[in-house]
Parts: sequence; structure tokens; C-alpha cells
Amino acid sequence: MTVVGPFGLSVRDQALESDVQTGLAAVEAGLLDATKSEVPFITEAAQHLVRAGGKRFRPLLVMLAAQFGDPYAPGVVPSAVVVELTHLATLYHDDVMDEAEVRRGVESANARWGNSVAVLTGDFLFARASHILADLGPEAVRIQAEAFERLVTGQILETAGPRDGRDPVDHYLDVIGGKTGSLIAVSGRFGAMMSGADEGVVDILTQYGERLGVAFQLADDVLDIASDSRESGKTPGTDLREGIPTLPVLHLRARAEAHGRAEDVELVALLDGDLTDDARHAEALRLLRAHPALEKARRDTVRYAEDARAMLTPLPECFAKAALMELCDAVVHRAG
Repeated sequence: MTVVGPFGLSVRDQALESDVQTGLAAVEAGLLDATKSEVPFITEAAQHLVRAGGKRFRPLLVMLAAQFGDPYAPGVVPSAVVVELTHLATLYHDDVMDEAEVRRGVESANARWGNSVAVLTGDFLFARASHILADLGPEAVRIQAEAFERLVTGQILETAGPRDGRDPVDHYLDVIGGKTGSLIAVSGRFGAMMSGADEGVVDILTQYGERLGVAFQLADDVLDIASDSRESGKTPGTDLREGIPTLPVLHLRARAEAHGRAEDVELVALLDGDLTDDARHAEALRLLRAHPALEKARRDTVRYAEDARAMLTPLPECFAKAALMELCDAVVHRAG
């Protein structure tokens, strides 16, 4: 059993391990090549988060999905580079919107060079992803465009908030289905499609990726409250401090509204106050870590991961299928 990639997936077959390791190494080289510019400053800014590392979760999913066809097909590695470049570009933009200071354990691009450079660097990465995508054919371009539309729609919905009468939790799950699930679904789809897998397999791995992507984001929500910076690569409680309504907080608010318990109402009031104050922020984190709302969010993470696992049932038994199932376990493990 060998651990593959920064995400820590355990692979139980030497041939699969070799394919995945080789593929991820090629993706890493492709990312560095795609982020080079004739302007040295652009190269430095574009490679800032590439060199900071990361889980490479999306390229890993591309490599595993490709095992259901020809994993050495020429479009597999470039498609993995496309999804990771797109993901990286959204991180530059997200950090500007969130005024984040740390990303992947290093200073964020906006903190280092300012918002304008960070936004334009994200745009540069989108452009490079599009350039690679053009060589993969019109169907790949269409799929990526649809996913990108969903991703941006999810971001807009998050910014706008739920419409009157809409359950905030349902709204939030729609948001992360777009913001996170869409691109992870494309990772499964591209891996299978570029490898020449059967259409039914492509559909299964697309739906698997969608569900796994939601579970992945819910695990991040839990980590934002429950972890320290060594685990998450960013400052604990960043979403909390920024007032971003993640699932544990939404569960808390629903519980306070439904039952009106004094301790819940008081915690909601604390969250609605000034969390730029370090003492108030630390107290909010402490109380949320012990609150049933956090455990409820963990259970939701498990449910989506199990839904993803169930999607794999029709696939033939093989080491790649076992690895995809283990990815579900790895996502749940992140949430504790």
C-alpha cells in the first residue's frame, strides 16, 4: 500500500501507483509550463500558488477516471492541467473577494502584490487553461464552459444570498454544487472521456465527481472551524471571520431559530458581532467546536461521500474503483 500525491490516497496496486504517479508528475510539469510568461513578474505571480503545492485533488481524480479507458491517451494529462489551472485561477479571485492573507500556507497573492495583480493573474491562468483546452476539441471546450458557468453562478448566488422563503441550507448546497462540485465533476468526466471510456462510465464518474465535490467542500467547512493552520493551510476560522455562511453556522442558525435555546441564540449573536476582534473570534471558534451544529455538518459530509461511493457500484471491480472509493473515505477523514 503506497500513499500517492499530497492528498494522501493509498494505492494497493503497483501498476496503478506507477500510472498515477507518472500522470501527476506530468501534470506538475504541465502546470509550470503553462504558467510561464515572457514577463518574469507574470511568471512569478502565476506560479506563486503552483509552487505552494496543494492536494492536486482534481488531477488525481482525472488520473483515476482515466483507468477505465486508456490512461496513456494524449488528452488525459492536458485535461488534468486544465482543471487544476481553472481551480488555481478561482483561488486568486476568491482570496481577493475574501480579503484572505494566507493560502496553502503561504502569503496570498493579493496580500503580496495587491488585489489588481491577483485578479489579473487569475485571468491569466483562465486564458492559459483555455489555450490548452482548444487543443482537446470542441466537446471539451463546451464541457468546460458549462462547468465554468456553473462555478461563476455558484459564486454569484453565494454573494447574493438566498431569496426570500428559500431554506438557507438548500441555497448553500446549490452554491457549493456550482462552486466546487462542477469542476470536480469535470475532472471525473475528462479523465474518463479523454481515455476513451464507455459513455456510461463517463456519466457515472461525472456524477461521482459532483457528489464527491460537495462532500469535499463540506469537509472544508468543518476544517475551517475544527482544524489548525497546519491541517488546512490557512488561518482557522477564516470563513467565520469573513462572515461567510458555511454549513456548521447555517445549522446553528436554523437550530437557534427553531428552538430558541439561550446558548444557541447567544452564539448566533456572537457570530453576528465583530469577529475581527481576536478574543471574540477565538471564543466563537471554541463554542462552535463543541456545538452539535459542527457534528451535524460532519454527518452531512459523510452522507454526500456515501452518495458518491454508491455511484461507483455499476463499475467493474478493479484497483481504480477501490481507489475512488477510498477517496470518499479520505474526504470524510478530513472532516474528522
